[in-house]
Amino acid sequence: MRYLKKVLFLLLMAPLVASAGLFSPSFEEGVAYQVIIPEQPTASGEKVEVLELFSYACPHCHRFEPFIERWLKTKPENVKFVRLPVIFRDEWAIYAKTYYAAEALGVVDRIHGPLFSAIHSQKRRLSDEPSMAAFFAEHGVSNADFKKVFNSFAVDSKVRRAKELTRRYGINSTPSIVVNGKYRVDGQMAGGLNDRMLQIVDYLVAKN
Repeated sequence: MRYLKKVLFLLLMAPLVASAGLFSPSFEEGVAYQVIIPEQPTASGEKVEVLELFSYACPHCHRFEPFIERWLKTKPENVKFVRLPVIFRDEWAIYAKTYYAAEALGVVDRIHGPLFSAIHSQKRRLSDEPSMAAFFAEHGVSNADFKKVFNSFAVDSKVRRAKELTRRYGINSTPSIVVNGKYRVDGQMAGGLNDRMLQIVDYLVAKN
């Protein structure tokens, strides 16, 4: 009887222990995440780089965005978060250019979430330079400033680099996350669960 009481107590306590953060899940290599070979360099210094690969054209990325935003508010102090737009098809190039233009103009925080919403929730056709310029104008960026940056050598260089890094990381779906140039996780590995994907990321961050 005493043994049964102890078992029952442990079963009842398990969810509380997990919710309190006292239980650290373990994820299997090759199932929950993949090792990147060769390991890729980062520019995060002493911090662990968490790199989100996304596209504004991707509906899964749109659904993932609220999870990422919540995670960013509680991410470990030793993490440097970076976004990298991917280009799986030619028509996705404009979205990569748009992200890097927003970055160069210092308006990512102003543009990023609203652009996802405009494309996927409002169903706006933002697929060329004039429509993107008009969208930026709605958020306080003049057409002249947008065009100057959008067609700049710096933005084109970053787009080319994004294509190369996507290849090096072995990315074939979005959203995907690369941790410190060593590990790759995507939605399929996480079983289609956005919160689980970020649990795997936290596990991989702790491995560094």
